[in-house]
Amino acid sequence: MKTPPRIAVIDYGMGNLRSVAKAVEAAGGDVQIVTKPTELDSLDGVVLPGVGALADCVSALRETGMSEALRDWIAADRPFLGVCLGLQALFDYSEEAETEGLGIFPGKVVRFRLPSEFKVPHMGWNTVKFTQPESPLIANLEPEGEAFYFVHSYYCVPRDPHLVLAECDYGVKFTAAIARGRCFATQFHPEKSQAKGIQIYRNFVSVATEC
Repeated sequence: MKTPPRIAVIDYGMGNLRSVAKAVEAAGGDVQIVTKPTELDSLDGVVLPGVGALADCVSALRETGMSEALRDWIAADRPFLGVCLGLQALFDYSEEAETEGLGIFPGKVVRFRLPSEFKVPHMGWNTVKFTQPESPLIANLEPEGEAFYFVHSYYCVPRDPHLVLAECDYGVKFTAAIARGRCFATQFHPEKSQAKGIQIYRNFVSVATEC
């Protein structure tokens, strides 16, 4: 039997750390809570969770040096999974408090501007359509109609449309997940999405196992 891959869950002082760690463990990963870049040495995958304010998230990552470590990790095509703010932080800029992101991918994060019948934040279950059918992150999931749990007022607009892994509709079609190589990130919360969400984490753990 293979040794479970060691998966870092980054603790930068905010976010849904415990629920993400439990979900990764349920998916077969050996969770390591990390706070410093040096702790990433010898690990097989990285999960960047997040709830709250993007500005605080990005600031904390820069202060600890984790921003550069993540940039290097993703550039080396090592397994990475961002969740919610962990997705939004990857882009150049966010309208939320006019925040400069990590700039790993070109694009911006914008606020929902919707008719009054749509409440913001977008909160609750919604279905997605996957647009990269061969992506290992969506193994054993249907290409269209799977439901995941969302809580967000902002969404990503990647400059490169080929980065998009999943789309969702909430008054406007928006990016629900991205993928490039072994870098993945979701706007929805897999750890709050029951069996389908655990499948996302299980697929990520499988990617990390192969590295």
